[in-house]
Amino acid sequence: MSTKPDHPTIEDEHFVTLNRHIPNEEDYALAERHAPLIRFDVNEPFFPLAAGYTVFREEGKSPSFPRQITLIEGATAAIEYAVWWDWDMGHLYELEHIWVYVNDADEVVAVDASWHGGWNPMRAEEGKAPLRGGRAIVYSEPGKHAFAATLAPLLDRKEENVANCGSGAGKGGVLVTDLFKGLIHSRNRENNRVVHAYLQRRSFEPSYTFSDLFDLRQAALVPWDALKTWIPSRVEWWCRVLDAAIPFGQRPVLAIAHRGASAYAQEGSPEAIRKAAELGSDMVEVDVRFTVDNVPVIAHDSDLQRVFGVPGNISEMTLEAVKAATPEGKAPVLTFAELVKLCREVRIGLYLDIKAINAEGMVTMTESLREYGMFNYAIFGSFRPDWVAEIKANIPDAQTSVLFSSVHVEPVSLALAVGADYVHPCWERFDTPQDYLTPEWLAAVRAQDLGIVCWHEERPSVIAALKALGVDGICSDMPDLLVD
Repeated sequence: MSTKPDHPTIEDEHFVTLNRHIPNEEDYALAERHAPLIRFDVNEPFFPLAAGYTVFREEGKSPSFPRQITLIEGATAAIEYAVWWDWDMGHLYELEHIWVYVNDADEVVAVDASWHGGWNPMRAEEGKAPLRGGRAIVYSEPGKHAFAATLAPLLDRKEENVANCGSGAGKGGVLVTDLFKGLIHSRNRENNRVVHAYLQRRSFEPSYTFSDLFDLRQAALVPWDALKTWIPSRVEWWCRVLDAAIPFGQRPVLAIAHRGASAYAQEGSPEAIRKAAELGSDMVEVDVRFTVDNVPVIAHDSDLQRVFGVPGNISEMTLEAVKAATPEGKAPVLTFAELVKLCREVRIGLYLDIKAINAEGMVTMTESLREYGMFNYAIFGSFRPDWVAEIKANIPDAQTSVLFSSVHVEPVSLALAVGADYVHPCWERFDTPQDYLTPEWLAAVRAQDLGIVCWHEERPSVIAALKALGVDGICSDMPDLLVD
């Protein structure tokens, strides 16, 4: 059995607040008797801390998972185990499920388990429930902890999961699922940063050797209601601990590729986006305009002259005309929808510099982001404070950034006036822009829970200084300079 440092028998000051009272001894005894065994990768850093059990003796709705529990033929009871980890390699926290069905002889007759938001019957190669010594036994995906009866499904996802456990570690920040909406209030920018920092330090390469066997009896086994009540305070506690332990200068800084990796490819082109992802960027900064037929497209300039060497103002041209004007050797202007699809494909966020705005176009953009699951990985920014205010008023859950060039702007008042989440000083024209980010300036901005983004910067000494100050993000034409 596992004896690694994160073993749940090592109790911390908050873990002991979990209510261990057992209101029904019969249900507890049943759940304890049939608690599953879990196979873990030998390099796995995180093990279950607790499991909330629910016993079904008739059909009913799961209190912790979106499914109806039906007693299969031959079963007289079903035991649902909601298995809690403090950590998934992508985020704080993890909750996976195993269902064990038993008959009137107290024998396990079937097993189900959760798998990336869904669930599957657990069947070993011979088609029977996977058992060892009469108890359910399942594989846990390295770092992500989804369950499988055999190794094959885990190997099918190996390439993606190795990335999740390495470069992708911590990028999800604080997780808030539908189950805990309105209960967990700890998801914010700074908590996401400290979670990201912590999990980056715990990143690992899975071996896909599952010789580490964990008995769920080693975790705290409590009724589901007790675990659910405790979880929000657990998440909040972890955020407080990490915020106190990780200085701003040690927190991850978003590497934002300015118009993609524009030093290496045509700005705003698919090649520049892919290159940015290849170089390890977290986001791409792109400029958004609208064609005369109201299609959002990716272009910094109002016309096609500088980038494409052809005449034409984008706002006076249809999308078809803009695409047709592309000269040989150039990549056509991307539509916003094409960009979002590509960013989803290469797993990179979007920092949107809004160069024009209209209500219909913003609806189109928001729909594209939500369709591809990218809305939470996008920031809407503009030099026009009134446009930032419009975006926030019409899309309240959008992350927004207000850009400004003058060192005489009072950033807090400006941001609060328009509901911005980030302030974005554009001071790259100065020899040492970091000097304007004084301790007083930083303290005032952070006191209002505002993030700080700077651009665009290609000077290694300035980049190092900005990172040491703990800004949230830096834009660069050469994003490889930003990646540690």
